[in-house]
Amino acid sequence: MTSTLQPATTTEAVKRPGRWLALSVLVLAVLLVAVDATVLGLATPYISEDLDPSGTQLLWIGDVYSFVIAGLLVSMGSLGDRIGRKKILLVGATAFGAISVLNAYATSPEMMIVARALLGVAGATLMPATLALIRNLFHDPRERSLAVGIWGATASAGTAVGPIVGGFLLEHFWWGSVFLINLPVMAVLVVVGIRLLPESRNPNPGPWDLRSVLLSLVGMVGVVYAVKEIATHGVSWEPLAVGLLGALALYGFVRRQLTLPEPLLDMRLFRNRGFSGAVLADLLTILGLSGLVFFLSQYLQLVQGRGPLEAGLAELPAAVGAVAAGLVAGRAARRYSVRAVVSGGLAAVGLSLAALTVLGQSTGYAVLGTALLVVGIGAGFSFTVTADVILSSVPKEHAGSASAVSETAYELGAALGIAVLGSIVTGVYSNFTGPAGTPDSAHESLGGAVESAASMPPAAAQTMLDAARESFVNGLTLAAGAGAAVLLLAAVAAWFMLKNERLETGH
Repeated sequence: MTSTLQPATTTEAVKRPGRWLALSVLVLAVLLVAVDATVLGLATPYISEDLDPSGTQLLWIGDVYSFVIAGLLVSMGSLGDRIGRKKILLVGATAFGAISVLNAYATSPEMMIVARALLGVAGATLMPATLALIRNLFHDPRERSLAVGIWGATASAGTAVGPIVGGFLLEHFWWGSVFLINLPVMAVLVVVGIRLLPESRNPNPGPWDLRSVLLSLVGMVGVVYAVKEIATHGVSWEPLAVGLLGALALYGFVRRQLTLPEPLLDMRLFRNRGFSGAVLADLLTILGLSGLVFFLSQYLQLVQGRGPLEAGLAELPAAVGAVAAGLVAGRAARRYSVRAVVSGGLAAVGLSLAALTVLGQSTGYAVLGTALLVVGIGAGFSFTVTADVILSSVPKEHAGSASAVSETAYELGAALGIAVLGSIVTGVYSNFTGPAGTPDSAHESLGGAVESAASMPPAAAQTMLDAARESFVNGLTLAAGAGAAVLLLAAVAAWFMLKNERLETGH
């Protein structure tokens, strides 16, 4: 009797009405986060000029969002499994829009850092909820692969739309306007999402363990902070102590998850080699790319002299490549193999980063544009397939927690990449030799050097800027080389860890 009824039940689940309209709401949330992440890099020179942050404060503005979101993603993904993914998505989107206003009107580096941290709290609710809802909306594996591809393609499109819209706003308004573009997207998401999104949650969730939440937050933030500080300022007792505290908290978190009947994160997921391999690939990919991504807008504007809109358009090939690859990645992984598509994508990104080690101040756009296109294609294939592997590895009741692990790897990779590779750039840059009278602020950041040049004699200013730009490019190419090594290592690891991994073919 059961076997007779099962196909009808499965077909009904597969053909859930309105699932594609519901997906359109979820991709708005992805668009919200992607646009916000990209416009920050574009606005950095203007924020630097207006708020006058130190080099360390500038790095904090760039990565505190990732610190906070990395510390809270698992907790928020698990909370969504418990109270409802639709509910946490809509609350988070509303908060994201409201806090964007605080970012727009920040009046000091300290206020900007706090605003970015609060945005991380709101952002931690969005990404796990969107992927978990996709897992529950699309039960047919091929449909789910396409939905994940559209999800990833929207994130890539956001990285393209963000710089272009942001560049237009920066050329016509003040830098805070780039954060206000979140508001109309958030408003549409909430209004339409209330009507279209189905609620889903774990029917037997167990309590939300606050001690685990605290251990996760302290652990992630402590470890990432320690890495950042040591990379920036060298080894000292303070970051070592904070890092040790973070490591102990993470150890306590893991031990506690293994003893709880309903943990925030089921650590047994990592026994699945495909799941672990996909998570590791995501982490290493973002780690290798983030240094380049964070400093690319500064290179295009402050070294090559492009305007904000032109700089945004110059970054477009990466998004175009990622969108195109994301939409066909599932089909490619089924035709060839998961490990071939993921490893091949990562190797393509690594080789493109290696090509960027030849960048100079006057490098033509053909080299940069081609490299960015290949980076986008490789990342689009890899990220789409790894997200599909992660979602397919868990029961749908735990989709929020599993999605949060994927997003945690992404954000942790971003934070570590900006900390380590960003510190390579700033470390090389700060040692440039300027003419007599070069102020200390010029050594803090390239934006600081451009601002300092305005108050120096023309000849000395030009000499100082030439030296500063050359040093910045040297740091950027060194970071690209390090990123290339990380990506090629990730390609090798994925080849072995994703052996025999297959995407489901359908019911």
